[in-house]
Amino acid sequence: MTKALVVHCHPRGESFTAAVRDVVLARLEAAGAEVRLRDLYAEGFEPRLSEAEHVGYLEAPANRAPVAGHCDDLDWCDTLIFVYPTWWYGLPAMLKGWLDRVMLPEQAFLMPDGVNRTIRPGLTHIRRLGVFTTCGASRWLTFFVGAPGKRTILRGIGLLCAPRLRKAYAAHYLMDSSTPESRARHLDLVARRVDRLIR
Repeated sequence: MTKALVVHCHPRGESFTAAVRDVVLARLEAAGAEVRLRDLYAEGFEPRLSEAEHVGYLEAPANRAPVAGHCDDLDWCDTLIFVYPTWWYGLPAMLKGWLDRVMLPEQAFLMPDGVNRTIRPGLTHIRRLGVFTTCGASRWLTFFVGAPGKRTILRGIGLLCAPRLRKAYAAHYLMDSSTPESRARHLDLVARRVDRLIR
């Protein structure tokens, strides 16, 4: 059975991002997946890495203690999906803080040692990775800037996951001039991408 962790990040419960999240959850549940949802704003996640956490950053497994539940979710899942708005071409600060605090050494990645000179993947049990986002900018402008949010997750985190990682991505561009029709089309696209990711 698919075990999916959905990380949702938006400050407003009535946002279009929340509608995207609901489609993602519905398609996962329709496919019989076991699902855990982390709604970062709703649960009041603290995105700031504290001084104490930074001092103990490399001290595994003690470094997991402040975010133990989130780390347990990462250990549990084989599918990791992010739903968020793209702001300034990248991740919202709340979501970036989640990566800073939860994607920890000896959890998400293995540190260099006497044999290995660089970090190694720690999330090789994750076989599927999805990103579902909205962008105020156009597709052309987003890619001209480099789409750093997309790259952080699909490339950066992707390198830490299983070698034959399946990926899904969908963005509604020009969100500020969207229409009911464009939003409906996007929700249909999200549903299709989720179905393809997990089948």
